[in-house]
Amino acid sequence: MKQLLMTAAALAMATTAHAADEVKLQLKWVTQAQFAGYYVAKDKGFYDEENLDVDVMAGGPDIAPAQVLAGGGADVMLDWLPSALSAREKGLPLVNIAQPFKTSGLMLTCWKDTGITGPQDFKGRTIGVWFFGNEYPFLSWMSQEGISTDGGEDGVTVLKQGFNVDPLLQRQADCISTMTYNEFGQVLDAGVSEDELVTFKYEDQGVATLEDGIYVLEDNLNDPAFKDKMVRFVRASMKGWKYAEENPDEAAEIVLENDESGAQTEAHQQRMMREIAKLTAGSNGALDEADYERTVATLLAGGSDPVITKTPEGAWTAEITDEALK
Repeated sequence: MKQLLMTAAALAMATTAHAADEVKLQLKWVTQAQFAGYYVAKDKGFYDEENLDVDVMAGGPDIAPAQVLAGGGADVMLDWLPSALSAREKGLPLVNIAQPFKTSGLMLTCWKDTGITGPQDFKGRTIGVWFFGNEYPFLSWMSQEGISTDGGEDGVTVLKQGFNVDPLLQRQADCISTMTYNEFGQVLDAGVSEDELVTFKYEDQGVATLEDGIYVLEDNLNDPAFKDKMVRFVRASMKGWKYAEENPDEAAEIVLENDESGAQTEAHQQRMMREIAKLTAGSNGALDEADYERTVATLLAGGSDPVITKTPEGAWTAEITDEALK
C-alpha cells in the first residue's frame, strides 16, 4: 500500500510539473474570422506545442476588454492602438507586446448620390461612427481636416452607430463606419451595388492607425514567468495567423466551429478571412516602430481636442516578439 501511495504521489507531481500554463485571451468582439489566428492556433495544436492552455474568450457589445484585463479576468487582450493609448493616458497601463495586423481595414462607406467625393464634402452631413474606443481615428481625421464634429453646416453630425449597417440602408446617415472585412460586405449583401457607393479607406487618407494588437498590463511584464508565457503565446499565435493566411477556407471553418452563437455563415466568414489575410500579410508579429509613430502623430494632431495630449512612454515593447521570433 505504501508503495502504491508513493507511486500515485509521484505521478501527481509529474502531472503537475508538466501541466500546461493557462492563458486567458479576451477578444475585442464576437467570434469571427477577425480573430482566426487564435482559433487556428488552438485547433491545430500550436498552443499545445508551447505547453499553453489558452482560453479564447469572445467579446461583444456588453464586454469592455480593457475592463476585463484590468479586473484580472484576462491575461491578455486585443485592442486598437488609439483606444489603448487613450486608456493608458487616463491611467490604465496597457502595453502592446505584438502587432499581428499590419494594415488598417477601417473605412467610411457613403452613398454616391449624396455627391460626396472627399472629406471636404462631409460638412453638413450625418456620419455614423462607432464608439467604445473606435471613434478616435475618425475624430483625429476630422480634427486634422478642420471639420467640427458638433454638427451644423460647417461640421458633421456624428451618429453613434451600432455595430451594424442599418443607418446607411435606412438613409439615417450619409456615410457609416465599415471594416473592409465585415460591414462593407453586409452592405453589399443587402442588395446595394458597389457602383452606388463611394468609400474612403483610412489608409488612403493618411490617418490609418494600428488595429487588433495584443496587449497586457505593464506590471505583469515584471514577472519573468509571465513574460515567458507571453513569448510562447505570441509565437504560437503568429503561427496560427500565418496558417490562416495560407488556408483561409479552413481557417473560416475553424472559426465557425468555435462560434457558439451560430450567428455566422460560411460564406461571410470565408469572405472575411480573405480580407483579413490582406491586413495581417507582411506582419511577423513585431510592431513596426514607423507604424506606431504614425499612429501617435495622427492621434496627437487634433487642434484643441486631440485623442492623446502627449507622446506616450512605455506603451509598447519589442521584448516579447524579439524572443518569440528567435
